[in-house]
Amino acid sequence: MKTYLLSIVFIISWSIIVSAQQKDFVQNQGITSSLHQANIGRIIFTSENIPLEKIKESDFLSSYNLTNRSNLFITVYMDNSLTNYLHRLAPDASADVLVKNGNYQFSFYVDERLIYQSNLHPGAPYAEIKNKETTISKPLINNQNEGAWWSQSAWNRFMNNGGDSVLSDGKHILKMEIRPYLKYPEVLTGDIIASGQLTMQVKRKPKIDISAIRLNVINPYSGLPISSESFDRDKIKQLKANIDDEVFKHITSVIVIKNGKLLIEEYFNGSARDSLHDPRSVGKSFASTLTGIAISEGYLKSENQTLKEFYNLKSFSNYSSRKDRITIKDLLTMSSVFDGNDEVDSSPGNEENMYPTANWVKFALDLPIDTLKPKGEWHYFTAGAVLIGDILNKSVYGGLEAYAAKKLFTPLNITNYKWQYTPQKVVNTAGGIQMNALDFAKYGQMYKNGGKWNGEQILSKEWVDKTFTKHKSITGRLNEFYGFFFWNKNYKVNGKEYETFYCAGNGGNKIYIFKDEPLVIVVTATAYGASYAHPQVDKMMENYILPSVLQGK
Repeated sequence: MKTYLLSIVFIISWSIIVSAQQKDFVQNQGITSSLHQANIGRIIFTSENIPLEKIKESDFLSSYNLTNRSNLFITVYMDNSLTNYLHRLAPDASADVLVKNGNYQFSFYVDERLIYQSNLHPGAPYAEIKNKETTISKPLINNQNEGAWWSQSAWNRFMNNGGDSVLSDGKHILKMEIRPYLKYPEVLTGDIIASGQLTMQVKRKPKIDISAIRLNVINPYSGLPISSESFDRDKIKQLKANIDDEVFKHITSVIVIKNGKLLIEEYFNGSARDSLHDPRSVGKSFASTLTGIAISEGYLKSENQTLKEFYNLKSFSNYSSRKDRITIKDLLTMSSVFDGNDEVDSSPGNEENMYPTANWVKFALDLPIDTLKPKGEWHYFTAGAVLIGDILNKSVYGGLEAYAAKKLFTPLNITNYKWQYTPQKVVNTAGGIQMNALDFAKYGQMYKNGGKWNGEQILSKEWVDKTFTKHKSITGRLNEFYGFFFWNKNYKVNGKEYETFYCAGNGGNKIYIFKDEPLVIVVTATAYGASYAHPQVDKMMENYILPSVLQGK
């Protein structure tokens, strides 16, 4: 009996030691409060952002009204930090390996059915947070601050992958589960860290009274006479109601030009005709325009000029003879051999790695080449647009800013605009030029006119045709293509497809030029960083804007 008792004591002691070793692989912050201790393993929902030190049990939600204006936050109480949970999946891995290859897995259930499961990218949260924190306090929905946190991205992916359709108006049960996962090398998934559920009364479908909605009264604008053509006004009223009720979020303007005349002009969320909009990467298209003008005036020979004609490439890091053969066209079509891809967080040339550096041009030219990617494959590469801007700035008379003013904006009678700048004080052709929505529409109409404005050939028809050529198939998308810093796709309305080339920028910003229809359409928005930003504009186009202006087709 004595031996038996000693064995039991030994087993219990060993279990405690092993448990302690598991918890102490990296030092965590421990249990932060009595409320934390009482709720270990729970996901708590709140309707506002409440600091951990101030949250009370009375703040915990058991039921919730989900509207288009609702905010929703989570507080997660865990008994350990993420790195320690990951250590249990791979006890032989170092802490550095764990944080670089592991993260949380979020599972979203609606009415007891798994709708979406997401292994969060290892890049966020940061290593120190993974090592130490035993709580999570983050937004799922924060309408006042979109795209700020990885948790919002997870929610938006859930909504875009089934959540939006299953959370129909009425009563639903939302359940969330959080697990650790590690790719080492295959994906390993641990036990549930925390879970929680919330009864939801969904009220997202607006009640629209068409008779109470008024469309904007349009006044003349320089270069854009008012159209007298008809359109389905009720469709636009429905769109306006959906934007005002935040079914479509953070939209600031919708402009339609038909046959060169102003047909629709609507503003939202505090914007007006004179508001300057920041359409982010729409500015890349302006770099393409200025390249075409510079070629026609002889400042550049052609888009086939190579980087070695402008830079001593051997003076930069990671020199390769393949860099010598990179052309302006390669940069304009996002198909150079540089190892840079903004859609891959771990890519050396990801734009987020560029912005903190002191010299963006040096950053780009220092990059290694990608030896694995197939030659000429499309990959979104913002640093390449910066190189285009630098080449232009050193080639055109008076520098790029003055040249753009004289050759593009003055002929278009665009006087109120703002550039952003690189650290070298060169206009930032990566994006961010600001102007009002009607001036963006004039820019698009110039392309629709084959490069002309008020009878003046600002941009050669040859360059417009080259720009509106499907040079590259966009990786990962079906039947979508890329020209010279312009995108290409088709919209389907009433069974018929309509082809458009368009500028696009973060937040849902677009300038559409339709190939076979007399249409230029501008949408500006501020849904920066939100995964729904571009898909919601597609819905607006296919369900409201195009059906309204393509009557009878």
